[in-house]
Amino acid sequence: MEPLRSGDPSRLGRYRLLRRLGAGGMGVVFLARAPGGAIAAVKVVRSTYAEETGFRARFRREIAAARQVDSPWVVPLLDADADAETPWLATSYVPGPSLAETVDTFGPLSLASVRVLGLRLAEALEAVHGAGLVHRDVKPGNVLLAPDGPRLIDFGIARAPEATALTSSGVIVGSPGFLSPEQARARGGEIGPPSDVFSLGCVLAFAATGVRPFGGGSAAGMLLRTVYDEPDPTAFPADLTPLVRACLHKEPSGRPGLARLREALAEGTETDSAERSDWLPAPVTRLINDRAAAVLTIGTIEPTQVSASASASAVSPEAATLTAVTATRPAAPSVGRRSVLRLGSAVAGVLAAGGGGAWWWSTRPRTVTAAPPSEGSPRPELVVAFHGDLTGARKESGNAQLKGARLAVEQINAKGGYPFRLKLPAYDDGGDPKRAGELAGRLVKDAGVRAVLGPTTDACFLATEVTYTKAVMPVVSVSVGTDTTSTTIGTNVFHSHAALRVTDSLLAAPCVRYLSNHVDARQAFLVDDRAQGDFAWTLCDQTERALRQAGRDATVARVAAGKIDYASLAGRVVSARADAVVFTGDAARAAGLASALSTARFTGTRMATERALDPRFLASAGTAANGWVFATSFTDPTARPSARAFTTAYRARFGTDPGWYAAEAYDAVMFLAAACAKDGSAVTERGAIARRMPEITYSGITRTVKYEKGYGYNHDAMFEFQVTDGAFRYLGQYQEAAVS
Repeated sequence: MEPLRSGDPSRLGRYRLLRRLGAGGMGVVFLARAPGGAIAAVKVVRSTYAEETGFRARFRREIAAARQVDSPWVVPLLDADADAETPWLATSYVPGPSLAETVDTFGPLSLASVRVLGLRLAEALEAVHGAGLVHRDVKPGNVLLAPDGPRLIDFGIARAPEATALTSSGVIVGSPGFLSPEQARARGGEIGPPSDVFSLGCVLAFAATGVRPFGGGSAAGMLLRTVYDEPDPTAFPADLTPLVRACLHKEPSGRPGLARLREALAEGTETDSAERSDWLPAPVTRLINDRAAAVLTIGTIEPTQVSASASASAVSPEAATLTAVTATRPAAPSVGRRSVLRLGSAVAGVLAAGGGGAWWWSTRPRTVTAAPPSEGSPRPELVVAFHGDLTGARKESGNAQLKGARLAVEQINAKGGYPFRLKLPAYDDGGDPKRAGELAGRLVKDAGVRAVLGPTTDACFLATEVTYTKAVMPVVSVSVGTDTTSTTIGTNVFHSHAALRVTDSLLAAPCVRYLSNHVDARQAFLVDDRAQGDFAWTLCDQTERALRQAGRDATVARVAAGKIDYASLAGRVVSARADAVVFTGDAARAAGLASALSTARFTGTRMATERALDPRFLASAGTAANGWVFATSFTDPTARPSARAFTTAYRARFGTDPGWYAAEAYDAVMFLAAACAKDGSAVTERGAIARRMPEITYSGITRTVKYEKGYGYNHDAMFEFQVTDGAFRYLGQYQEAAVS
């Protein structure tokens, strides 16, 4: 489970949303609570799909199909609204993992477990077929495991055999690797109950061996093997080979019926094994219990709800003090607050905020005014643990943060002015969420650790959030882009995590501002790179909404997570008569598109995010990189007057320019130090430090760090870079850059 994000609704129908359970190409699934206290899973369709012609009719058919099926082994539909502005449906919540997650995590199931699995799924499919439907997407990801048996989910493409909406020739429906030959051939009229039997055979083979009968790889390869090749012999489980082979017969007429399948599976099943709660391996049962327990705790640890209707007055004037260029700037046309309210209150705030200011490291007044201890008395030592990726994929950022943090610690300890000394031991999680979780467990047990700086990545933060929150450990992060929560424990509210980086979704703001105020783009082409998951969709969705509300046109194109046909994509940009492109992928894929756009002689604006701001982009794209603009959440301290002293000190200490997020880490330590001092004394208790963090305003070298309810700490801390002469040139804070 993940916390709700700032753009998420807080309620749908009678359901109050609590957490995110997952997200895919079509929508998001939330954990929710009904008025009576019942827990449900609410599936919400993305607005871009809801606006497509014919979508709501298809969604109504999904709801109707789910309502027709009555089986204890099918997750029941509780409620739905296909006509809402954001269509949704609610089903009972099953806390267990999917079969796919179980096999990937714990390995194949025992033969006894597979027999129970097959028996119950066969009964579920009998109910589906008895309702006159064909499920058409039986796969491990659509099978949830519960203590009393499996549950079949997702009737998004279920249809009556004679239906024509999605069964016409040439349309492949289902998941490659688990669909039948008739589905792979796109022979809609031939798809009936035997197709589900074939898919069930694939699922049982995978559950028992961990091997897909027709291999992996590209979808095209799996489809061809399904139609023309025999299944992989290693996919056949012992004692079930004849049964699985029969299910995987190429011709529908050669497959057994579900009644025969149930009889065969029951023959090798103990009399009461299918009725026992121990049909699953012990580790899987423990996982289910842990997840069920986690749901129960949500009653006492709730996410902070973010209102989508926050007024303009909710934005403090101090929220805009971010630029180190000038305190006075010429007025410029902008995207107004009213035109971007649908982006959510946080994005609306960053698009509307303005202002300026300058900070000086060595000459500005200190935030902490407490007098140091009397001469001769030692200052107590406070331990702040650095928790980051120092050896993994994000090691460059992690090590840059550690170096910036060490400069802050050295300054605090050398110059005094604080009623304590800081100690900064470093702990490496290697970018591995499992290691990060284990490390968090050790740190919270160490009574000497007063606070944590880090982690480096979103995944590692999510793996540690519960542990740190329950221990009321003050955590300050500078490169975590996932949305975070305020936590209520008893009657007290602890903002125990101070995220000094904006959330990923807010990077839509600098894109919109630049396209609207700097280049006056009228037709934007937004590329949703599915390799970047929910981040790419969110950025495209929010950018599209804001541009359209500002009277501009936008086209969203989705590219698969696999190989991209860059020439074709560039051709679509030209055909759309776009004057701007926003790409959401990484450096390598952005470089491919840059080269293709150059070949296609596209001369419009080209934008990307910090995920592509990497020297590898420059090396791969060559001259095609020139002119690209990047929206980031970090600044360039070498180009900011406010960070001049820091840059000089960093170069002298480490022999190189500061890396990304190094200056932000410096500010994070100084902010945390301010929270650890009060009335001339050191604040040493974790809970007290956590309570003080939202009360502190710290004027740093990269931004003013100040908490604002509903907005977080730094919702304006976004910047822009542009490639000029083969190098990244810092343009400034995004509101300044957009009017330069």
